[in-house]
Amino acid sequence: MIDHVGISVSDFAQSHDFYRAALEPLGVTVQMEVTAEQTGGQAFTGFGTEGKPFFWIGTGVAVSRGTHVAFAAASRSEVDAFHAAAMKAGGRDNGKPGLRPQYHPDYYGAFVYDPDGNNIEAVCHRPA
Repeated sequence: MIDHVGISVSDFAQSHDFYRAALEPLGVTVQMEVTAEQTGGQAFTGFGTEGKPFFWIGTGVAVSRGTHVAFAAASRSEVDAFHAAAMKAGGRDNGKPGLRPQYHPDYYGAFVYDPDGNNIEAVCHRPA
């Protein structure tokens, strides 16, 4: 089981704002911030729920491209809200909200590219 995942971003402030807006409809919020002053160089933000950060962004040497991260949504309306918020926050569409029956009959997902080109998804596996 994965405890947490992190990606490096090229523009920390832009990505921080993007993820804060895009993940809010899913109930995923900033849980922890670690400043460059605290680490002696790099800054990090941990997003999660209930005090537990499980998705981290940070400054770093290598910027990831092509990473895919899927966030669980409790409902199809949360998937829709994620997509709308991500697009408003500067994301680029990579698949509007809808069924993806090639995965399974109730797979309802939406895909956006973050500011660095990573494929970020929200998915609900529940029937309508």
